[in-house]
Amino acid sequence: MEEYTLLRQFADSWMLLVLFVFFVGIIVWVFRPGASKEYKDTANIPFRHEDKPATSKEARP
Repeated sequence: MEEYTLLRQFADSWMLLVLFVFFVGIIVWVFRPGASKEYKDTANIPFRHEDKPATSKEARP
């Protein structure tokens, strides 16, 4: 069997399954319980210091 044909069959079967499982895993990770608090905190970073830049002490997590 030719190498191209073998790789093509692998990509059409198992790699498709692996990438689909990876995609579903990402979706589950994003919509997991408790994730919204983290995303809201990250989304509000630009609005934390409206008047002046954060001090080095405030900038550290």
